[in-house]
Parts: sequence; structure tokens; C-alpha cells
Amino acid sequence: MSSGIRFDRVSVAYDGTTVLDSLDLTVEPGEVMALLGPSGSGKTTALRAVAGFVRPAAGRVFIGDRDVTDLPPYRRGIGMVVQQYALFPHMRVEDNVAFGLRARGAAKGEIRRRVTETLEMTGMAAYARRHPRELSGGQQQRVAIARALAIRPGVVLLDEPLSALDARLRSDMLAELARLHRELPDMSILYVTHDQVEALTLADRIAVMDRARLREVGTPQELYRAPRYEFTASFVGNANLLPVTVGSGTVSLAGNELTVDTARAASGASATLCVRPHLVGLGSGPNQITGVVSEVQWRGATHRLYVDVAGHRMLADLRELRTPPAPGDAVDLHFAPEDAVLLAAGVTDG
Repeated sequence: MSSGIRFDRVSVAYDGTTVLDSLDLTVEPGEVMALLGPSGSGKTTALRAVAGFVRPAAGRVFIGDRDVTDLPPYRRGIGMVVQQYALFPHMRVEDNVAFGLRARGAAKGEIRRRVTETLEMTGMAAYARRHPRELSGGQQQRVAIARALAIRPGVVLLDEPLSALDARLRSDMLAELARLHRELPDMSILYVTHDQVEALTLADRIAVMDRARLREVGTPQELYRAPRYEFTASFVGNANLLPVTVGSGTVSLAGNELTVDTARAASGASATLCVRPHLVGLGSGPNQITGVVSEVQWRGATHRLYVDVAGHRMLADLRELRTPPAPGDAVDLHFAPEDAVLLAAGVTDG
């Protein structure tokens, strides 16, 4: 099957309310693209438009070089895995996995071969004769993935597939999905999630959605280390977002002159400085700032300090401290110039 997905200015509306607004986005063949955003951002609507479950009010959807906008779901050649598994409870595992193949009229020998292949690939071959009720949540999700892969789709759609699992199972399944994609490098995956860890771990690129619109697209490293916009900085990982005034190669924060790259903003402009908490150090150093500790949280391997800097909250995630400061203590924080990114203040669109 052909792979790759292209949204060509796709809009979707329900009862006059736009829930997806002019989406232009391409998922390359073999790429894992995560759609990341809060509830109501339009990410699931975009996935459903690819699946054929909603019809765009405007724009076109392509899978490979085929315009599939007017095709029913069963003719699009996609595999799909949803949050609640959607397995048939009366069917054994092997029959659930075979369902799509039988619906497509595959030969019996081909069905047996592909069912065996995909169950082995997902580590579920030993459970072929069981019913879904006899499986754990993680095992049921593996069966759902095997069923999606059995038809050998060029495109797989994953809609919050791990959100019903506990933290340990989510971690295991992320590793499993990454392994499966390495084994099937030509398959394109569109992965919908609101969990930034899932997106950062699995995706080749991330499309950040908010309020029905695409805000920013980039690799996980690009969006984490050098986001362009405030929404991305705040949604992809934790971030210190500090209001500053731009100078020439420096910015001013509450009377402190800090050295950063100012190429993104004009001198004299108001802007926002983004610094990730784990890049903030305690004590003297470059770009030193003094503040007062308001809260200390022990997180096992780290301590998180909440520090008031002239009325602005700043977070510092530090390797576990033997003697952490206490609330009310004055502390010096610092960060390297190359670890700060200047954002245009108030900008959320891209």
C-alpha cells in the first residue's frame, strides 16, 4: 500500500463550529508524525479525517499520491489503533487479528501466515487462542496493533493508544512501538497524543496543535531546544518563560543584564526568554540571577526549586541535593547563554 499522508488546507466544522482550521501538513513515507496538543485542539479530528470518519468542509486528504477525501474508510488501506482497543470480545485473539484480512477476501493460507507473523512481531503468538477478557490491558493493545498491521497498511493511525495503560505499561509499549517501526521502516504513522513524553520519545517530527490550528512543526529536538513560539515552549516540556526587554546581544530581566542570542527580536522590543528548568544551575555562573525560594520538591533523583525572581516564578531542576535550600532562602541561579531561547512575547501562532 502507498504511504505518506498530506493534508491540503483541510477544515472540519461541526454545527457551524470550526474544529480543524485549514490544516496544511505532510507526513512523509516511513515517518512517525505525532499530533500533540490539549483536548479540543483538533488533533483527533485530523486523524479522523484521514481515516474517513469525518468529511472535510474544505480541503483534500491524500494517502500517498491518492486523493482519498471522497473514499469510504474501508477503501483507504489504513490500519488504526484506538484508545480502548475495540477488540471483538467473542472472538479469540487470532480471529481478531484475522478480521481485516477476511473482510478483504484474503486467501486462507495468506490469513494464517499474516496472523502468525504479526502475533510473533507483537509478542502475542502464545496467546492466539485466548479471548480478550483473558488478557491484560497491555496485551489487548498489542493485539489491536497486530490487527492493524496484519493488512500491511502503508499508513497506521494511532489515537491515544496508550492513555488507558499505567505508567510502566506505557513505557513498555512505547519501546515496542519504536521497535515495530524499525522493523517496518516504510510504514507511515500518524500518532495522536496529549502526552509530550510519548511524542518526544516516538516521533520523527511533532505537529503542535491548539484551538483547531497547527501552531508549529519540527523534530522533537527542535521543538524542545529552540521553539519559535510561547505555546510550543510551554506545551512541549517544562519551561521558564520570563518577560524581558531586548538589547544588543543582551536582555534585561528585573534589572539583570543577561547574555543571549537576540537575533529573533529587535533591540528595545519586549520578548519572552525560554530556559528549560534542567538547564538552570544553582550558585554562581553565567547569567546569574538572585531570587527567593518559595517551594522545594524532592523528586527522587532531582530536587525542583520554585524561585521568585522579582515577581516571576523560575523553576530549577537540580540533581538531588544533599542539603537543599529551604523556602525563604535567597539563592543564586544561572544558565549558559546557549541554553536560552528568545521568543516573541505573546505569539502563539505559526
